[in-house]
Amino acid sequence: MSGKENAFKPLDPLLHSELRLAVMSILLVAGSADFVYLKTETGATSGNLSVQLEKLQQAGYIEVTKGFKGKMPQTVCSITDHGRDAFATYVEALRSYISVPNR
Repeated sequence: MSGKENAFKPLDPLLHSELRLAVMSILLVAGSADFVYLKTETGATSGNLSVQLEKLQQAGYIEVTKGFKGKMPQTVCSITDHGRDAFATYVEALRSYISVPNR
């Protein structure tokens, strides 16, 4: 490398996962979605989706609300403002990898 600053911005490792990125992409558009919808759209197993939602929740990127729809349990995930900001930052960082530097 020359004395130039690295043009590549760091990628958020939490979002740099196919399933977590898919969940965040869905929630970015929808605002919120229930577990069954997320599972269907991502093709994830229940166990894997649960683990990944927990990671996103712990980071403050999503909120998870458990309740009932009729007599059936329902889990609804909603993107937070922090999650929207993190996603925007991730996309901006990703752009640094796909833009062609001036030579």
